[in-house]
Order: sequence, then structure tokens, then C-alpha cells
Amino acid sequence: MRKFKDVNELVNTLRPDYPVYCIRPESIRTSTDFFKRNFPGKILYAVKTNPHEKVLKHIMSNGIEHFDVASINEIKLIRKLKADAKLYFMHSIKSRDSIAEAYFDFGVRDFSLDNKDELQKILESTKQAKDLNLYVRIAISNEHAEIDLSRKFGALPSETLGLVRLCKEHAKKIGISFHVGSQCMHKISYSNAIKEIGNIIKKTKVVPDVINIGGGFPSVYPDLNPEPLNNYMEEIKKALKNLKLPSEPDLMCEPGRAIVAESGSTIVKVVLRKKQNLYINDGTYGTLFDAGVPNFILPSKMIHSGRVQSKKLTAFSFFGPTCDSLDHMKGPFLLPNNIKEGDYIELGQLGAYGLAFRTKFNGFYSDQIFELNDKPIMTLYGDTGKVSYLVA
Repeated sequence: MRKFKDVNELVNTLRPDYPVYCIRPESIRTSTDFFKRNFPGKILYAVKTNPHEKVLKHIMSNGIEHFDVASINEIKLIRKLKADAKLYFMHSIKSRDSIAEAYFDFGVRDFSLDNKDELQKILESTKQAKDLNLYVRIAISNEHAEIDLSRKFGALPSETLGLVRLCKEHAKKIGISFHVGSQCMHKISYSNAIKEIGNIIKKTKVVPDVINIGGGFPSVYPDLNPEPLNNYMEEIKKALKNLKLPSEPDLMCEPGRAIVAESGSTIVKVVLRKKQNLYINDGTYGTLFDAGVPNFILPSKMIHSGRVQSKKLTAFSFFGPTCDSLDHMKGPFLLPNNIKEGDYIELGQLGAYGLAFRTKFNGFYSDQIFELNDKPIMTLYGDTGKVSYLVA
């Protein structure tokens, strides 16, 4: 993979007519180091967030050995890169063939579920195995998340107690897990969920071997500035202590966005300007899905190319290159007022889901990926607890 000092060097060297994706290994090192220092348990990287092999290798080289996988293909990918990685099949709805292949061919012993039928499938597909670690995923409020996952996954309160007791009978180890939703903006979501686990323990008299607090740890965006991640960690530790259990269960988490978001960005080229609409060469069918349907406002900057940039900033919307009107990113994206056709823009925080969501719709696709040694546009780590960014 070719390397450049920064985005300016990359653009002025290549003058690309196609979208270019950038990876910053130092950002991955910074985020993984933070979790290793501050989270009091196992860190399972959520592979779905960014499954690019180069990214995964950087994550592995920084000491992450546990992986949250959601499919057989993700299992195969991690096994190819690291044969001794510990895999956790944390998708709570799986096919029988996938369960059997994971167990018998790849040595997976950790499975998530949120209903009795899934438990039955796991037991039958593993031939009533006695070495299973089963995680009951409970439904909790996702009210502080930007993307709600609770409608699709999680055992309802009426089902949870019986499911926990049943898993206790069949599991070598039992875990209780939850997910506060993607890009969770308030630490209280974690403590409320842990409190709910406390209620389950009281009612079932079953103390789990493991509490899995899932993912949801946020990154920073121009209009989404969460409090420092250290505060989340302290809230989690305090909530666990408040359970007042005779011995604390093992703890694990499944960060994705907080690990990789800052490490990735996309460089796009302006194809046409129509007033406050910029037509660019990547869009929601490429790396910019988050800026479309979920309407995440991505940090943006015009790249220096020798032309004077206007000090006046204007709020723009983007249209992608396809013929579909859904290929629209409302923004607002603040950029110099004199931006025009042929100029380049860097869009940040695309280490999470940017590469994973790409399609070849309409024949538009770029696999041009390079490494950079500069800083991300925005960061929650290092000397930033303070983030400053203009939002229209």
C-alpha cells in the first residue's frame, strides 16, 4: 500500500479523478491503546465496522486478540489473518449451517442468542455440545443512540428470565449482553443497562460468568460531540460496583466505531457546483452511506492545491455520482465559498462503515486506498477532549 505524508501530498501527487480512501495507522494505535488502558475487560473488535485486511492487521498488531464476528465470512477472514484469534459469534440470529461450521470447522465456542428457538438451533447444530459459552442478549432502551438497534435484537423482559435459566442449564459459561445502540451519546445508557442486568440476577438467582456491554461507544462529528470516553468507562465501572456481587463477572465490550472511525477518510473531487449543491465523485452507494440515510454530518475540508481559499464558509449539500436521487447527502458541509469544479474535499470519520458499505451501483467504484501519516480532521483522543468545529 502506497504511503503519503498527508492529504495535500497525496492529492497534489496523484490528482485523482476517482475517490481515494485514506487509512491512518497511528489513529488505530491511539484508539486501541485507549481501550486497552481504560476498559477493565476483554476488547472484542466489531469486524463489521471495517473489515479491510490492512485495517484488521493494524488492529491485531496493536494487541487486539478478540473479535466480534457476525458471519462465516467474517470468521474465515479473521482466521486467515490470525489463526489463534478468539472469535465470538455475536449475531443473535444465525443459520444452522453457520452455527455448525463455526463450531466444528473454526473452533468457535461463544454464541449470542435472544430467544429459545435460537438456543435450540445452537444446541442441535453443535450436537448438544457441552463446551458452549452462551450470551443472552437483552433488549434495552436505545434512546441516546443515533441508530436504534433495539427493534431488531434483544430478548424482551417477559422472555429474559426463562431464557437465562435455560441457558444456565446448557452452557459451560453464561453471559448476559446488551447493546445501547450505535453512536451512543450518553454514558447513562450503559449504567441503566447494567442496572437491568442486576434486576435479572435478583429474579433468577443466576450470576452470569460474563457481562458483555456490547458496542455503541461514540466517535466525534461536527454536530455530535460526546463527553470524553473516560467518563463512559468510569460510569461502567461504577455501575458494575453497584451490583454488589460477591465476585464480579468477567467483562467484555465490542467497540467498532470508536476504534476505527477517525482512522479513515475519503478524498472526493467536485464534478459540478450548482449553487449550494456540490456534485462529487463518491456518494451513498460508495463510502458515504453514513452521510446519506442516517444523515451523519461528516467533518469536511477543502484540500490546498495552490489556489487561494475563501475565508467565508458556506453550507453545502452533496450529490453523489450515480443516477439515483437517493444518492444525496444533506449535510450541511461547511466549505470555502469559492469551491468549484475540480477542487478536492476530504471527508473524515469514515473509518467506520465507509469501506464496508461500498457497492458497484451504476459502475461507480474505487478501490484506491493509501496510508497517511497526518492527523484526522477530528479526534476524541490525545490532546483533544476539546473539539472545535463549525456547524451551520
